Amino acid sequence: MSGRHPGLGFLKAAILIAVVTGCGNRAEKNPLESQTAEQIFKQGELVLETSKHPKDSLEYFEAVERLYPYTDFAKRALIMQAFAHHKAKEYPEARDAAQRFLDFYPGDEDAPYALYLMALSYYDQIDDVGRDQGITYQALLGMRDVIETYPDSEYARSAMLKFDLAFDQLAAKEMEVGRYYLKRGHYTSALNRFRAVVEDYQTTTYTAEALHRLVECYLALGLTDEAQTAAAILGYNYQSSPFYDDSYRLLKGQGLAPEAKGESWLSKIYRQMIKGEWL
Repeated sequence: MSGRHPGLGFLKAAILIAVVTGCGNRAEKNPLESQTAEQIFKQGELVLETSKHPKDSLEYFEAVERLYPYTDFAKRALIMQAFAHHKAKEYPEARDAAQRFLDFYPGDEDAPYALYLMALSYYDQIDDVGRDQGITYQALLGMRDVIETYPDSEYARSAMLKFDLAFDQLAAKEMEVGRYYLKRGHYTSALNRFRAVVEDYQTTTYTAEALHRLVECYLALGLTDEAQTAAAILGYNYQSSPFYDDSYRLLKGQGLAPEAKGESWLSKIYRQMIKGEWL
């Protein structure tokens, strides 16, 4: 018969539970208020890196700012709050935190990042706004602020790229609405959209198509001078484009050719273009 006591296993289990409980109690007795700014900050960083919920880190970064308000860690915790909110897709809160950082530390080395983060919080919402272009305009203004305020920063290049992409987004929306009107025979409304692209967004990737759609609209309205001029501009700048081929065929079908004619707004653009003042 074994010499082991039948209750020994239960005793070991009881001891283990007591040890674990004791550890837990010690952790509870070590609240954030009793820790250093560095300790709390590092906990926030760890949570931000490992947690599936970025906003869980905010408890620590906010505690640093609250408990140690005039330290370097408080400053770093504030920019980390902005980053954590952005990572959690809480964009208004990210902008608020970034703006507070700029208000408190306008000359800090992280100021360019705070300004970039504000612009990025608008930019990352562009795909979610449907036909509302207010967010896109805000993204453009924000990226322009980064480019103009901190042209030599590491964020300026990224801001330039995103500015161009957001600019394309505005042109794309104009084209989308213009095509909608064109398909339904609302030629005047369509013209206004395509004209906006040619005049206001001429550096985007949609200019060639916008000129071709202008040819379509003007021909449908019987305004051949304007149609020929639009095709002339298209041919001058985008002769290898399939849109120019389409416009050329449309004109040829009516016995016309790409040629600057009349005194329309397009004629003025054509003259400016010849002088090298357009595109």
